[in-house]
Amino acid sequence: MNDKELKIKRYREENKAAIPGQIVFTGSSLMEMFPINKLLKEHGDNTIIYNRGIGGFVSGELLKVIDVCATDLKPSKVFINIGTNDLSDSRIPISGLMENYDKIISEIENKLPETEIYLMAYYPVNYEAAAPDMKECLKIRNNEKIRAANIEVKKLAEKHGKYFIDINKNLMDEQNRLKAEYTIEGLHINKDGYRAVYGDIMAYVKESRKEV
Repeated sequence: MNDKELKIKRYREENKAAIPGQIVFTGSSLMEMFPINKLLKEHGDNTIIYNRGIGGFVSGELLKVIDVCATDLKPSKVFINIGTNDLSDSRIPISGLMENYDKIISEIENKLPETEIYLMAYYPVNYEAAAPDMKECLKIRNNEKIRAANIEVKKLAEKHGKYFIDINKNLMDEQNRLKAEYTIEGLHINKDGYRAVYGDIMAYVKESRKEV
């Protein structure tokens, strides 16, 4: 059993004891690595957020286990950050990613019509601050491609009447790259980076709205 399968198995067990009607974060490593429960504790906030991100996931993998990573928890809100690994693969067009993303949203809608769905803008990267072994990947998954993908995610949100949210402003330098001090190796975000976006994402976690 590989690492992804082990996490799916663990989440499936943990979901049995989860409290319905809470918040779920789901997606790939950029969501899994979000230390949301540590940050909630630092801020003395008792909001319940279940993080069901799985590192390395592409959109098709999340689609197959969206029950474990979202719907089984019966959340009031789901925050999704999926697709950056698709963007790293030159064989996968943005249209292919969006096709899977569309199906993910539809699966949640069909099972949980009252759940509010937030589609997160992809975080920027920083090629200049990248580790040597990351540079080839960031030639494919570059900020221009990320911006193009964000436009498509926003369109998808509009199509479904869901929320597209962009919490990137505190992460970006003057050249709209991921700030060097906030990245581990040019792509993933460190704890200080997540602290920089905590307030912005929590504003969406706490807000109450039903109409787009």
